Amino acid sequence: MLHPYLLRIHPEELKQVELWKKYIAFEKSNPLRTEDQGLIARRVMFAYEQCLLCLGHHPDVWIEAAAYLEHSSRILTEKGDQNTGKLFADEASAMYERAVTTLLKNNMLVYFAYADFEESRMKHQKCHSIYRKLIQCSDIDPTLAYILYMRFARRAEGIKSARQVFKLAREDGRSRWQVFVAAALMEYYCSKDKSVAFKIFELGLKKYGEFPEYVKAYVEFMSHVNEDNNTRVLYERVLGSGQLPADKQHEIWNRFLEFESEVGDLASIVKVEKRRSQIIGKEFEGRDTALLIDRYRYLDLLPCTPLELKTIGYTKVVLDGDDFDRPNFPMPDTSQMLPYKPRPNVVPGSHPVPGGIFPPPPAATELMTKLPPPQCFKGPYVIIDRFIEHMSRLRIPDVSEIVKVENGIGSRCVDEGTKLSFDIAAGRKRKLENNDDSDDEDSNKAPPTHDIYRSRQQKKVIK
Repeated sequence: MLHPYLLRIHPEELKQVELWKKYIAFEKSNPLRTEDQGLIARRVMFAYEQCLLCLGHHPDVWIEAAAYLEHSSRILTEKGDQNTGKLFADEASAMYERAVTTLLKNNMLVYFAYADFEESRMKHQKCHSIYRKLIQCSDIDPTLAYILYMRFARRAEGIKSARQVFKLAREDGRSRWQVFVAAALMEYYCSKDKSVAFKIFELGLKKYGEFPEYVKAYVEFMSHVNEDNNTRVLYERVLGSGQLPADKQHEIWNRFLEFESEVGDLASIVKVEKRRSQIIGKEFEGRDTALLIDRYRYLDLLPCTPLELKTIGYTKVVLDGDDFDRPNFPMPDTSQMLPYKPRPNVVPGSHPVPGGIFPPPPAATELMTKLPPPQCFKGPYVIIDRFIEHMSRLRIPDVSEIVKVENGIGSRCVDEGTKLSFDIAAGRKRKLENNDDSDDEDSNKAPPTHDIYRSRQQKKVIK
């Protein structure tokens, strides 16, 4: 039974869990760069203790803290510090004990981790007390606890000790059919005695014969040991005893048909089909071909295409009990979805929702406010391919001579062909051809009124 605090975890708490784990991971990374494992462990455990003040109902925090103490104990023991290693191991045990006696009294995960830790220390009596304490809790289903208790007893003390635990489970009215399956399989795999396993399954069949899950587990075991005749007899007993309700016989009949298809002859297969049709024939009334498909199918291989299956009326895979045309992934609830309805009088190419499209980022918005609107530019448009082709063929002439005017007023660039000179101080352009120093018509024109470059050069001359 979960603690009421864990029934609903607020998203803010999930963020808090993540932040606490980041803090603990930071302490585990040894930020002090020290070689003292004891100091590192004490700092990490201080972080865990602070975390437990807020997240005491989270079992993973308790388990990770105890596991870290166990890890530190093993490191110290390997380095030769036996006393400190044993101290840390005892602290790990105390951490588990605090968890199961305070906030997580009914949490099976912490109990199981606690028992495994004590088993690794060869403290078997302590393990027995842990499992018995868990089983005595009144707010839990002890079935899984009994199964893991049997496995521990078999590992530590042998099959006879596991049988004593199974006896306790049979006497406990809260335990369920899984205990009988686990005990029977344990006897078969460990003691190699299938007769004992048969007796346990038969004992459980008398008590849990109305559960199809238990019947399936028994049948699978019979098929595993190649007891064909006994398996067939078991099917007849279960389906003919009336102990299993009619609404739960569907899957058992499907298993029976699958079994006969594997090991039986054609006559036995047809016989099982006819008997099965009397139970589930109402669902396929008038569609006998749909029942015939189960004879020829194997796993996910079907003798028809999906379209043909729908035409025949085979809308469900009988052996699996699932819809045939249903995907293997969850589908959304489309009943709550509203169909799209375009707004009237909407200009083609515009956004269907009032208000426009999603706003651009703030930086792009600021840049767009400084740019001129698109209506200001209407051409001409550059043909990019021709522009790139032109730039690739363009040849820049080499500068043969650079003459600097000593007075700092201007500069002159002379090439092999046309000679150009710029008189920056005067703001004039002169074209010199064939060493002709005469000015042309453009030299008499007045300089521009807002020539910033010329005004700056004049300031430099005055200085």
